[in-house]
Amino acid sequence: MISRRQKLLLLKFLSLFSVIRGYNVLVIALAQYLTSLYILAPDSALATILFDPYLFCIVAASAIAIASGYIINSFYDAEKDLINRPTKTLLDRIVSQRFKLTTYFVLNFVSVIFASYVSFRSVVFFSSYIFGIWFYSHKLKRIPFLGNLVSATLAIAPFFAIFVYYKNFQLVIFVHAVFLFLIILIRELVKDLQNIKGDLAQNYKTIAVVYGERISKTIITLFTLLSFVPAYLLIARFEVGHMYLFFYACIFLLLVFLFILWRSSTKIHYVVLHNILKFIIISGVLSILLIDINLVLHRIH
Repeated sequence: MISRRQKLLLLKFLSLFSVIRGYNVLVIALAQYLTSLYILAPDSALATILFDPYLFCIVAASAIAIASGYIINSFYDAEKDLINRPTKTLLDRIVSQRFKLTTYFVLNFVSVIFASYVSFRSVVFFSSYIFGIWFYSHKLKRIPFLGNLVSATLAIAPFFAIFVYYKNFQLVIFVHAVFLFLIILIRELVKDLQNIKGDLAQNYKTIAVVYGERISKTIITLFTLLSFVPAYLLIARFEVGHMYLFFYACIFLLLVFLFILWRSSTKIHYVVLHNILKFIIISGVLSILLIDINLVLHRIH
């Protein structure tokens, strides 16, 4: 039998895991390693990448900084989330705000420590990244469109650290980054529609609040159509192995997404749209394996 104390500790662990979006952090760490293996350093030995201490420190610093970012974002959005996501917020509130702040500062310190093992430039990068997340959570997210742009930029910034580490700036990598940036930006705009009730109550000046749902949907449509450009380039102009199947699937899913978008009027509709975009992002991470399905097998020997 589990004691009362053990149950409380388990609930606190689940609460903290919920706050830091542990599953998102794990997906980002996996994406960084797969990107390194298949895109940034495809000619390096598998063991060289997997056991590279500097790459591990960059991934660890990224994961910990992102986790701390979710904590500070949750701290500032506590009242809004109580309206938009009451069930999840009740779980998140098992851990006190004071404990969250303490954990936030500890995680930031640990992130910079990991970065210091790589280089002084890494320390500057991750310190700036941590400050950027705080400034976004505290101020920028309340500004229409700028908040969405900054959020999407912060989401792909950890991959920039990997690009710099490998000094690989091929055009195909840039096109991949543009596609990912646009999908994340679209997701941020959909989240504004999904959370419009809480944003109104807490005076968040999002596009959906300031300009209305129709203008917001029009902007989302424009960015969705714009995302077809890098998807087409990756299919037709670059060598991406069997990953072209993923981009064909993305174009189809995004057309379905637009069809549902213009017929959406309730929160549940926007949740469905948000989940379509999340599925595209997660499946995109896994589909990196399709670039060369035999690559890892050949590199083991």
